[in-house]
Amino acid sequence: MLVEFENQGDVCVLRLHGRFATGRDSSYLRAKTDELKSSGSCKVLADFSQVDYIDSTGIGFLIAIYTSILRNPRGRFVLANLNRRVREVLELTRLANVMPIYPSVESAFEALRETQASKQAS
Repeated sequence: MLVEFENQGDVCVLRLHGRFATGRDSSYLRAKTDELKSSGSCKVLADFSQVDYIDSTGIGFLIAIYTSILRNPRGRFVLANLNRRVREVLELTRLANVMPIYPSVESAFEALRETQASKQAS
């Protein structure tokens, strides 16, 4: 598994690669979670286009990011490009009910922009 960060304006895009599964990589995911927390990003988009599998280790990673980001009142965490298998896991765990899922990175960016515009109008 590999996690890369890419800042695009006020959004931090997480480029996720590989299998997010139990194994020796849990310390790597904790380090990446800490790195994201220290970056101060309040809008995070996780791109799953290169992820083929997720289990409880990956779910824990998502929950850690989600709870960290949403401590900020302006915080937003969205997911994009999930394959069928990953989406089913998120639906079974009911995370799909709390983490917005978009079919593409572009549609996720659009949703983040709309949220920003509606908050500015308030």
